[in-house]
This record gives sequence, C-alpha cells and structure tokens, in this order.
Amino acid sequence: MGGVTDAAPASVPCPAPPSVLGLAPVLPVVVLQDAADAVPLARALVAGGLPAIEVTLRTPAALDALRAVADEVPEAVVGAGTVLDPGQVAAARAAGARFLVSPGWSPRLLGALRDCGLPFLPGVSTASEVVTLLDEGVTEMKFFPAEAAGGTGYLKSLAAPLPRARFCPTGGIGLASAPSYLALPNVDCVGGTWMLPGDALAAKDWARIEALARQAAALGG
Repeated sequence: MGGVTDAAPASVPCPAPPSVLGLAPVLPVVVLQDAADAVPLARALVAGGLPAIEVTLRTPAALDALRAVADEVPEAVVGAGTVLDPGQVAAARAAGARFLVSPGWSPRLLGALRDCGLPFLPGVSTASEVVTLLDEGVTEMKFFPAEAAGGTGYLKSLAAPLPRARFCPTGGIGLASAPSYLALPNVDCVGGTWMLPGDALAAKDWARIEALARQAAALGG
C-alpha cells in the first residue's frame, strides 16, 4: 500500500508477453486516483477489445490499481507506465505488471528494465536516443511526447535510416490522428487516453468507456 517509489520485496514470477507492441493497435494510458476503479475500468477496456492496459505510476493509488487488475482481470495484460527508477521497476513487477513503459531512459534504468525479465518500452524523442538504444540491442521503443516531438513526419523520417526501430508513439494522439500513426511502417501501436475521458471516469461510466475502447480497437482493422 505504499507510494510508487517504495522498495518492493522479491518479485513473483508472472507470465509476460513476448512483445508490448503486438498486443493491440491502441494501448490505453490509465491514470487512476482511486484503486477501486481499476477493476471495472479494466473490464470495460477488455470488453471493448483493448486487452493491454498501461497503468501509470503517477498517483499513490497506482500500484494497488495495478495489483487489483493483475489479480482480478486475468484476461487483461496489465503493465506499468511512467517507470522512472529501479525501485519502481521492482515494485511494478511485484504488483503483477506484465510489461513496463518509461517516458525516457538512463543507463541505470535500462539496466533495471533488462534485469527484471519483462518486456519494456523505453521512451525516446530524438534520432540519437534511438541509435543509442539500437546499439544496446533494444528495438522496441516509446516515442514520447509524440505530437510535440515531431509527430508522424518525424517518425516517417526515421523509418528509412533506422528500419530496425519499432515504435509506440504516445502523447497528444487522439482518435482522429491515430490512423496516420498506425499507417507508418515503423509504428505497431499507439498509446492514448482519448478512450478514458475525465468525465466518464468521474461518473464511473464504464459502458461509455467500453464503447470508446471498441471504437479505438477498430483502428487495427
């Protein structure tokens, strides 16, 4: 029940997907203030066709929310986002995370992500960061903040010189812009929050969130 930077006990083995990028065309990025909302929200997203769910470690409720989804919604593939340090890597894995996402990376964080044994997406926003990760053997990355960092034009320009790099762009993407990202040869999925409007979360309108999730899932064709 501690905060998101608390040290965690030895982690418990849990099944992990071989890759984050192939789970669904859209990865919902979830910020929860109340862990009690985690299970009904996850069930709505899964019912709408979005089984992969990123719970961001931005709130005190995040680890409890992640743990609840891992325990009670086995059909969901729940991961932790906004992972910033090795302590959070360990805590998220112990809570049942099956993948990890970071907005950026450092050598220390990259080492912890590798050592944890789970699929991970380190964040990048420049060609130099992409090249450095490729040199480290990492080919799957989060492009963040996508719109502010150059959007589809920037990612398209990376495809020819850096064909091994695969991306999940996140940040400022909505239903209207997601298809243009998904059409790029180096993009396998996008991250977003548009299927989680604040008023629907506040009202616990899970039916509306399920409908928006179904709309997002349809982007995968």
